Amino acid sequence: MTAKTINVLVLCTGNSARSILGEALFNHLGQGRIRAFSAGSQPSGKVNPVALETLEKHGIPLPEARSKSWDEFAAPGAPDIDYIFTVCASAAGEACPIWPGHPTTAHWGIDDPAHVEPLAARRTAFEDAYRKLRQRVEAFVALPLESLSAAEVAAAAKRIHQESEA
Repeated sequence: MTAKTINVLVLCTGNSARSILGEALFNHLGQGRIRAFSAGSQPSGKVNPVALETLEKHGIPLPEARSKSWDEFAAPGAPDIDYIFTVCASAAGEACPIWPGHPTTAHWGIDDPAHVEPLAARRTAFEDAYRKLRQRVEAFVALPLESLSAAEVAAAAKRIHQESEA
């Protein structure tokens, strides 16, 4: 019997930086058990090049990365999403589409590295965002997700974020 692949959607407003990092980390660390996507409420239309540079530096290339609207994942025929993570406060506070299947949601706020200046400081900010997201994703993928209830997963995701902030 094959285990069901767990689908994760990482949301941010512009879908150019933090959500892209999250998508790549979930796909990489989930090792086929988790399939991740990212999207934005107001997609910028392009992926921040420093996000791709950061992923490449860590051996996690994401050549298919693209900035896209969260509407793609609420449309008929979209993958059934099991878990949604917002990684920026503005996306967490926005009125989201009605997600088919009512996935479990959690907020993992990460500071936006995309507009930090100068470029050297932006690269440092991306490294910090990457490190914080990696820590959370590693803890999440280590959970026995297949045997936990939605409420237990939501509580665990919240706890992961709180412990990462401590």
